[in-house]
Amino acid sequence: MAKEKNLDDLFYDTLKDIYYAEKQILKALPKMARAAQSEELKAGFMTHKEQTEGHVDRLHQVFELIGKRAQGKTCEAIQGIIAEGEEIIEEFKGSPAIDAGLISSAQAVEHYEMARYGTLKTWAQTLGKKDVVTLLDQTLQEEAATDKTLSKLATSAANQKAAA
Repeated sequence: MAKEKNLDDLFYDTLKDIYYAEKQILKALPKMARAAQSEELKAGFMTHKEQTEGHVDRLHQVFELIGKRAQGKTCEAIQGIIAEGEEIIEEFKGSPAIDAGLISSAQAVEHYEMARYGTLKTWAQTLGKKDVVTLLDQTLQEEAATDKTLSKLATSAANQKAAA
C-alpha cells in the first residue's frame, strides 16, 4: 500500500513547481525587455532576470537542505501567465500601451511567485526547516520589492502614456 502523502510531500511538490516557474521566467524576461519601450522598464526586466538567477540558486540550496534533487514539475499556471504576456507583446508591440501591458503581465508573474513563496515559507516553518525558511523569505522579500517597483513604473508613466 502506498504511503499517505503529507505536508513534506506537498512542500517538495510545490518546490518543484516554483523551480520550473523560475526557469520559465528566466526565458521570458529578455523577451519582455526587448518589447519594452521605456529604458527604465527594459533595465528593470534585466535586473529582475539577474535576481531570478539568484532565486534559482537559492532554490538549489533549498533542494540540497531537504536532501532532494533539484528538478522542476510542469507548472501550467506560469505557462498561462507567460502566454498571456506573449499575447500582449504580439498585440501591442510598438503601441503606447505596450509598457502598461508588460507591467501588468510582470505583476501577474510576481503575484504568482509571492503566493508560492509565501506558502512554501509557511510550510517550511511548520515543518521546522529554519534554514529553508530564511532562504524562501529572502526571495519572497525580493519578489514583493519587484512588485512595488513595477507599480511605481506603472503609475509614474506607463499608464498615462497608454491612456494618451
